[in-house]
Amino acid sequence: MATYGYVRVSSIDQNEDRQMLAMNELRIPPERIFMDKQSGKDFQRPAYRELAEKLKAGDLLYVKSIDRLGRNYEEIQNQWRLITKEKNADVAVIDMPLLDTRNGRDLVGTFLADIVLQILSFVAQHERENIRKRQSEGIAAAKARGVHFGRPIKKPPENFRELVRAWERGKLTLEEILRQTALKEATFYRRLRELRLSKDK
Repeated sequence: MATYGYVRVSSIDQNEDRQMLAMNELRIPPERIFMDKQSGKDFQRPAYRELAEKLKAGDLLYVKSIDRLGRNYEEIQNQWRLITKEKNADVAVIDMPLLDTRNGRDLVGTFLADIVLQILSFVAQHERENIRKRQSEGIAAAKARGVHFGRPIKKPPENFRELVRAWERGKLTLEEILRQTALKEATFYRRLRELRLSKDK
């Protein structure tokens, strides 16, 4: 029997230390701790897929909390069944001792664990949906305040119109224009189109 740990954070700038500390306290060997820095919306995660392939009958998988396993209600249920029923491995959720398939294998214990799993899976997905809603609302509010997302817009210099006229008359080369304006070629042509469109209005 082998013991494994699974750790997940939603993005590369989030900290996994709390989960790793829990795994270390359980003395899980580092080579048996699998970590993804990816959303929990589905289970298409490289480390989790590798872990799922390694799990065999009698193995034990630890996760810190059910939302670290995933944040999709149906997918969590499906993966739980895959691990415990098809692979005959055990799962233990550190923050919820009731969700430990080594315990309560009688009918009542299984029934209670199933109810808790369903509730926590629902909460995990609901929280993910709330996070997405808050992000969307935050982005919309920021845009309303005039905040721009993505790369900053490179504005042409104030004498751009005069430089363009000189370029059109052959007095300046494209290379000289790009050097003077500090624009890339694609940006220059984009600003040129905007200038010509503004003339047509």
